[in-house]
Amino acid sequence: MNRWELVESTVVPGTNTEMALIQRGHELVIRVDGRELMGNRVHGSEDALADLAYDVLDVRDAKARAADQPVSRRVLVGGLGIGYTLAAALKRATETGMVMVAELVPAVVRWNQGILGEAAGHPLHDPRAQVHLGDVADVIKRPPAPWDAILLDVDNGPGSLTRESNDWLYTPAGLDACYAALTPGGVLGVWSAAPDNAFTRRVQRAGFDAKPIRVRARGSKGGRVHIVWIGVRRAQPPAWQQRRR
Repeated sequence: MNRWELVESTVVPGTNTEMALIQRGHELVIRVDGRELMGNRVHGSEDALADLAYDVLDVRDAKARAADQPVSRRVLVGGLGIGYTLAAALKRATETGMVMVAELVPAVVRWNQGILGEAAGHPLHDPRAQVHLGDVADVIKRPPAPWDAILLDVDNGPGSLTRESNDWLYTPAGLDACYAALTPGGVLGVWSAAPDNAFTRRVQRAGFDAKPIRVRARGSKGGRVHIVWIGVRRAQPPAWQQRRR
Protein backbone atom coordinates (compact mmCIF):
# COMPACT_ATOMS: atom_id res chain seq x y z
CA MET A 1 0.00 0.00 0.00
CA ASN A 2 1.33 3.40 -0.99
CA ARG A 3 2.11 5.82 1.80
CA TRP A 4 1.56 9.55 1.76
CA GLU A 5 4.76 11.42 0.93
CA LEU A 6 5.44 15.09 1.48
CA VAL A 7 6.10 16.95 -1.77
CA GLU A 8 6.61 20.38 -0.22
CA SER A 9 5.38 22.46 2.69
CA THR A 10 5.10 26.21 3.08
CA VAL A 11 3.67 28.83 5.43
CA VAL A 12 0.65 30.93 4.49
CA PRO A 13 1.88 34.54 4.27
CA GLY A 14 1.11 36.61 7.33
CA THR A 15 0.33 33.58 9.50
CA ASN A 16 1.89 30.60 11.25
CA THR A 17 -0.36 28.26 9.28
CA GLU A 18 1.41 25.41 7.53
CA MET A 19 0.26 24.33 4.10
CA ALA A 20 1.55 21.07 2.68
CA LEU A 21 1.27 19.27 -0.65
CA ILE A 22 1.31 15.50 -0.20
CA GLN A 23 1.19 12.64 -2.70
CA ARG A 24 0.19 8.99 -2.70
CA GLY A 25 0.52 7.40 -6.13
CA HIS A 26 -1.50 9.62 -8.48
CA GLU A 27 -3.43 11.24 -5.63
CA LEU A 28 -2.44 14.75 -4.60
CA VAL A 29 -3.82 16.60 -1.58
CA ILE A 30 -3.26 20.05 -0.11
CA ARG A 31 -3.45 20.10 3.68
CA VAL A 32 -3.61 23.05 6.08
CA ASP A 33 -2.23 22.36 9.55
CA GLY A 34 -2.80 18.66 8.94
CA ARG A 35 -6.42 19.05 7.72
CA GLU A 36 -7.31 18.21 4.14
CA LEU A 37 -8.27 21.34 2.20
CA MET A 38 -8.63 19.87 -1.30
CA GLY A 39 -7.46 17.02 -3.51
CA ASN A 40 -7.27 16.07 -7.16
CA ARG A 41 -9.83 13.25 -6.92
CA VAL A 42 -12.86 15.34 -5.94
CA HIS A 43 -13.71 18.62 -7.64
CA GLY A 44 -17.37 18.58 -8.72
CA SER A 45 -18.40 21.43 -6.44
CA GLU A 46 -15.40 23.55 -7.49
CA ASP A 47 -16.50 23.11 -11.12
CA ALA A 48 -20.07 24.02 -10.13
CA LEU A 49 -18.91 27.31 -8.59
CA ALA A 50 -17.88 28.52 -12.05
CA ASP A 51 -20.64 26.83 -14.04
CA LEU A 52 -23.48 28.20 -11.91
CA ALA A 53 -22.09 31.72 -12.23
CA TYR A 54 -21.69 31.47 -16.00
CA ASP A 55 -25.23 30.11 -16.30
CA VAL A 56 -26.46 33.39 -14.82
CA LEU A 57 -24.21 35.49 -17.04
CA ASP A 58 -25.39 33.62 -20.14
CA VAL A 59 -28.98 34.59 -19.34
CA ARG A 60 -27.98 38.19 -18.58
CA ASP A 61 -26.07 38.52 -21.86
CA ALA A 62 -28.48 36.55 -24.05
CA LYS A 63 -29.78 39.60 -25.93
CA ALA A 64 -26.28 40.79 -26.77
CA ARG A 65 -25.28 37.36 -27.99
CA ALA A 66 -28.45 37.04 -30.08
CA ALA A 67 -27.62 40.36 -31.74
CA ASP A 68 -24.07 39.14 -32.45
CA GLN A 69 -22.67 41.79 -30.14
CA PRO A 70 -19.31 40.93 -28.60
CA VAL A 71 -19.48 39.54 -25.07
CA SER A 72 -16.20 39.82 -23.21
CA ARG A 73 -16.44 39.07 -19.50
CA ARG A 74 -14.01 39.76 -16.71
CA VAL A 75 -14.09 37.12 -13.98
CA LEU A 76 -12.17 37.03 -10.71
CA VAL A 77 -11.47 33.72 -8.97
CA GLY A 78 -10.36 33.93 -5.36
CA GLY A 79 -8.11 30.99 -4.59
CA LEU A 80 -6.22 28.85 -7.11
CA GLY A 81 -6.23 25.58 -5.18
CA ILE A 82 -5.69 22.77 -7.69
CA GLY A 83 -7.02 24.93 -10.52
CA TYR A 84 -10.44 23.36 -11.03
CA THR A 85 -12.56 26.51 -10.65
CA LEU A 86 -10.18 28.44 -12.89
CA ALA A 87 -10.30 25.67 -15.50
CA ALA A 88 -14.11 25.52 -15.39
CA ALA A 89 -14.34 29.28 -15.82
CA LEU A 90 -11.99 29.24 -18.80
CA LYS A 91 -14.10 26.54 -20.46
CA ARG A 92 -17.08 28.90 -20.35
CA ALA A 93 -15.18 32.09 -21.18
CA THR A 94 -15.37 33.67 -24.63
CA GLU A 95 -12.27 34.03 -26.78
CA THR A 96 -11.87 37.63 -25.64
CA GLY A 97 -12.81 36.94 -22.01
CA MET A 98 -10.38 37.11 -19.12
CA VAL A 99 -10.20 35.15 -15.87
CA MET A 100 -7.93 36.41 -13.12
CA VAL A 101 -7.10 34.11 -10.23
CA ALA A 102 -5.87 35.67 -7.00
CA GLU A 103 -3.67 33.37 -4.94
CA LEU A 104 -2.01 34.43 -1.71
CA VAL A 105 0.47 31.53 -1.40
CA PRO A 106 3.32 31.61 -3.95
CA ALA A 107 3.96 27.88 -3.53
CA VAL A 108 0.41 27.07 -4.69
CA VAL A 109 1.06 28.88 -7.96
CA ARG A 110 4.35 27.05 -8.34
CA TRP A 111 2.69 23.69 -7.66
CA ASN A 112 0.07 24.44 -10.32
CA GLN A 113 2.80 25.30 -12.77
CA GLY A 114 4.36 21.92 -12.02
CA ILE A 115 3.09 18.75 -10.37
CA LEU A 116 -0.53 19.92 -9.89
CA GLY A 117 -0.98 21.38 -13.37
CA GLU A 118 -2.08 18.22 -15.13
CA ALA A 119 -4.99 17.63 -12.74
CA ALA A 120 -7.09 20.50 -14.13
CA GLY A 121 -5.58 20.53 -17.62
CA HIS A 122 -2.94 23.23 -17.04
CA PRO A 123 -5.32 26.23 -16.89
CA LEU A 124 -2.43 28.60 -16.14
CA HIS A 125 -1.18 27.95 -19.68
CA ASP A 126 -4.33 29.53 -21.12
CA PRO A 127 -3.55 33.06 -22.43
CA ARG A 128 -6.90 34.28 -21.02
CA ALA A 129 -5.76 33.41 -17.49
CA GLN A 130 -4.01 35.98 -15.34
CA VAL A 131 -2.50 35.48 -11.89
CA HIS A 132 -2.61 38.04 -9.10
CA LEU A 133 -0.13 36.89 -6.48
CA GLY A 134 -1.64 38.34 -3.36
CA ASP A 135 -4.85 38.79 -1.40
CA VAL A 136 -8.07 38.58 -3.42
CA ALA A 137 -9.44 41.35 -1.21
CA ASP A 138 -7.02 43.77 -2.88
CA VAL A 139 -8.52 43.28 -6.35
CA ILE A 140 -12.04 43.45 -4.90
CA LYS A 141 -11.39 46.72 -3.09
CA ARG A 142 -9.45 48.20 -6.03
CA PRO A 143 -10.58 46.39 -9.20
CA PRO A 144 -8.71 47.37 -12.39
CA ALA A 145 -12.19 47.43 -13.98
CA PRO A 146 -15.60 46.12 -12.84
CA TRP A 147 -15.88 42.34 -12.62
CA ASP A 148 -18.70 40.36 -14.21
CA ALA A 149 -18.27 37.63 -11.61
CA ILE A 150 -16.36 37.17 -8.37
CA LEU A 151 -15.94 33.52 -7.38
CA LEU A 152 -14.60 32.90 -3.88
CA ASP A 153 -13.08 29.60 -2.82
CA VAL A 154 -10.43 30.88 -0.47
CA ASP A 155 -11.37 28.79 2.55
CA ASN A 156 -13.92 26.24 3.71
CA GLY A 157 -16.72 28.81 3.56
CA PRO A 158 -17.84 31.86 5.58
CA GLY A 159 -15.26 31.25 8.29
CA SER A 160 -11.51 31.20 7.89
CA LEU A 161 -9.37 28.09 7.94
CA THR A 162 -6.13 29.21 6.30
CA ARG A 163 -6.08 32.87 7.35
CA GLU A 164 -8.18 34.85 9.81
CA SER A 165 -8.19 37.93 7.58
CA ASN A 166 -10.23 35.91 5.06
CA ASP A 167 -13.16 36.52 7.43
CA TRP A 168 -13.42 40.06 6.03
CA LEU A 169 -14.68 38.72 2.71
CA TYR A 170 -17.82 37.38 4.41
CA THR A 171 -18.60 40.43 6.54
CA PRO A 172 -21.06 43.18 5.51
CA ALA A 173 -18.06 45.36 4.60
CA GLY A 174 -16.56 42.65 2.40
CA LEU A 175 -19.88 41.92 0.70
CA ASP A 176 -20.41 45.66 0.12
CA ALA A 177 -17.01 45.75 -1.57
CA CYS A 178 -17.99 42.81 -3.78
CA TYR A 179 -21.20 44.60 -4.73
CA ALA A 180 -19.28 47.76 -5.67
CA ALA A 181 -16.73 45.78 -7.71
CA LEU A 182 -19.33 44.00 -9.88
CA THR A 183 -21.18 45.08 -13.01
CA PRO A 184 -25.00 45.32 -12.79
CA GLY A 185 -26.33 41.78 -12.98
CA GLY A 186 -22.88 40.49 -12.09
CA VAL A 187 -22.47 37.37 -9.98
CA LEU A 188 -20.95 36.71 -6.58
CA GLY A 189 -20.27 33.00 -6.09
CA VAL A 190 -19.06 31.58 -2.77
CA TRP A 191 -18.07 27.95 -2.11
CA SER A 192 -18.64 26.38 1.29
CA ALA A 193 -18.33 22.98 2.90
CA ALA A 194 -21.52 23.58 4.91
CA PRO A 195 -24.68 25.72 4.92
CA ASP A 196 -24.87 29.02 6.80
CA ASN A 197 -28.28 30.73 6.97
CA ALA A 198 -26.86 33.88 8.54
CA PHE A 199 -24.48 34.30 5.62
CA THR A 200 -27.35 33.94 3.14
CA ARG A 201 -29.09 36.86 4.86
CA ARG A 202 -25.91 38.96 4.80
CA VAL A 203 -25.48 38.45 1.06
CA GLN A 204 -29.10 39.41 0.42
CA ARG A 205 -28.80 42.47 2.64
CA ALA A 206 -25.72 43.59 0.68
CA GLY A 207 -27.81 44.00 -2.49
CA PHE A 208 -27.80 40.56 -4.07
CA ASP A 209 -30.60 38.25 -5.09
CA ALA A 210 -28.93 35.27 -3.48
CA LYS A 211 -29.59 31.68 -2.59
CA PRO A 212 -27.52 28.70 -1.44
CA ILE A 213 -27.38 25.83 -3.93
CA ARG A 214 -26.59 22.28 -2.85
CA VAL A 215 -23.95 20.66 -5.05
CA ARG A 216 -22.17 17.33 -4.86
CA ALA A 217 -18.46 17.01 -4.23
CA ARG A 218 -18.15 14.53 -7.10
CA GLY A 219 -20.63 16.24 -9.39
CA SER A 220 -22.94 13.77 -11.12
CA LYS A 221 -21.20 10.92 -9.27
CA GLY A 222 -22.50 12.15 -5.91
CA GLY A 223 -20.33 12.51 -2.85
CA ARG A 224 -20.66 14.93 0.05
CA VAL A 225 -23.04 17.85 -0.20
CA HIS A 226 -21.36 21.23 -0.45
CA ILE A 227 -22.93 24.68 -0.78
CA VAL A 228 -22.44 27.30 -3.48
CA TRP A 229 -24.03 30.69 -2.93
CA ILE A 230 -24.95 32.46 -6.14
CA GLY A 231 -25.77 36.13 -5.64
CA VAL A 232 -26.88 38.31 -8.55
CA ARG A 233 -26.10 42.00 -8.10
CA ARG A 234 -29.20 44.18 -8.17
CA ALA A 235 -29.06 47.32 -10.28
CA GLN A 236 -29.30 49.58 -7.22
CA PRO A 237 -27.82 48.99 -3.75
CA PRO A 238 -30.15 48.85 -0.75
CA ALA A 239 -31.38 52.24 0.49
CA TRP A 240 -29.37 51.99 3.72
CA GLN A 241 -26.24 51.31 1.69
CA GLN A 242 -26.88 54.34 -0.53
CA ARG A 243 -27.29 56.57 2.52
CA ARG A 244 -24.01 55.37 3.95
CA ARG A 245 -22.25 56.23 0.70
